[in-house]
Amino acid sequence: MSTGTILDKIIARKQEEIAVGKNNYTLGELEAMAANERKARGFISSLFDRVRDHQPAVIAEIKKASPSKGVIRDDFDPVEIARSYEKNGAACLSVLTDKDFFQGDEHYLRAARNAVNLPVLRKDFMIDPWQIFESRAMGADAILLIAAALSDEQMNELYHAAQQAGCDVLVEVHTEEELERAVNLNAELIGINNRNLHTFETSLNTTLTLAEKVPGDRMIVTESGIHTSEDVKLMRKNGINAFLVGEAFMRAEDPGAALKSLFF
Repeated sequence: MSTGTILDKIIARKQEEIAVGKNNYTLGELEAMAANERKARGFISSLFDRVRDHQPAVIAEIKKASPSKGVIRDDFDPVEIARSYEKNGAACLSVLTDKDFFQGDEHYLRAARNAVNLPVLRKDFMIDPWQIFESRAMGADAILLIAAALSDEQMNELYHAAQQAGCDVLVEVHTEEELERAVNLNAELIGINNRNLHTFETSLNTTLTLAEKVPGDRMIVTESGIHTSEDVKLMRKNGINAFLVGEAFMRAEDPGAALKSLFF
């Protein structure tokens, strides 16, 4: 699918990466590796547990750089960051593994997950079932599907591959049309990205507007643009209790202390 955004360039690069990867491991080999991996930690259940306890459910992101902002954190130690997040109340982690655009690495995910007891989302650009089993084989407990980058057929295929692999799924949307597709997929966890991929501007109204159209049995995760305690209060007042936050923490001297200050 063409999006007219930087996603097109990223997805083209992903296709190249996957072609190389398939020369190293077949899908069957990755399926076997995934089956031998330790059982996945419950990503969705961790979020629901926090919300049931009337606590904010924070997915704290480990991210070194982004295409729009460049390097966000020079002093980048995924193990230290993960431990700080866990100590200060994160429900889950999100770890960027894309190399070319976010300076991520699968080793960051492994290192972070091995350092804590929290469930971990692999934050990358999924377009092929091969990547789903690769994610579980590297230890990921959940994967991200970006509706803007996928057709209905692709989303359905990847969603069911994740179920087969034992991974939870966060489906990310930005528009009402994408939200309808995520709902039709029966996605339990729907992330609403407040960042416009065309302009890179963020507006919390994106979450507030789309949330009204999300069935009550789904959980909404608001993504991007959460920077102040007032932002958190606004979301919680409107029934949004799950958050994915990265840049606000990554720019802080102590990411975990920033998390605690913002949410607790």
